[in-house]
Amino acid sequence: MRLVARLREDLDTVRRRDPAARGRLETALVYSGLHAVWAHRVTSRLWRAGGAPRLLGSRFVARVLSQLTRSLTGVEIHPGATLGSRLFIDHGMGVVIGETAVVGDDCTLFHGVTLGGKGRGGARGRRHPTIGDGVTIGAGAAVLGGVTVGDGSIVGANAVVTKDVPPASVAVGVPAVSRPRF
Repeated sequence: MRLVARLREDLDTVRRRDPAARGRLETALVYSGLHAVWAHRVTSRLWRAGGAPRLLGSRFVARVLSQLTRSLTGVEIHPGATLGSRLFIDHGMGVVIGETAVVGDDCTLFHGVTLGGKGRGGARGRRHPTIGDGVTIGAGAAVLGGVTVGDGSIVGANAVVTKDVPPASVAVGVPAVSRPRF
């Protein structure tokens, strides 16, 4: 997708999902979650190019830029994470998305969400969650480990998800319990 079209899509996503968002200019200037997503696109490209001879050290640069973005936005997204289209991070402060996390298209994350690992820090492979398309994760929720949250599901505020959540479900509580959404 061309850059300008992608930027417009991102701005329109925020304006559709947040009734407080007014114009594109205001949205582009004041939405820290949007800034974090934009920065992630840059750091992710650097991260994935990490072994290319012309970009030696690009993984280091990606990590430095992601930490700079964290200090500016309050949102920490590891450059290795995979983010889908039209991700909306509302009131982004405190959001953490780990290295092997995968977030689908059309998802919404509220402030304080953690998509984190659990267990041994040195483990390789899938250490972070996979979030399906159209998922909403409420404020303060933690989705931990290599679990999957199915398409169209909702994770309630302050829930702690450590087991898979089926598609079209609601997961609430500590530890989270899922039930069909409809």
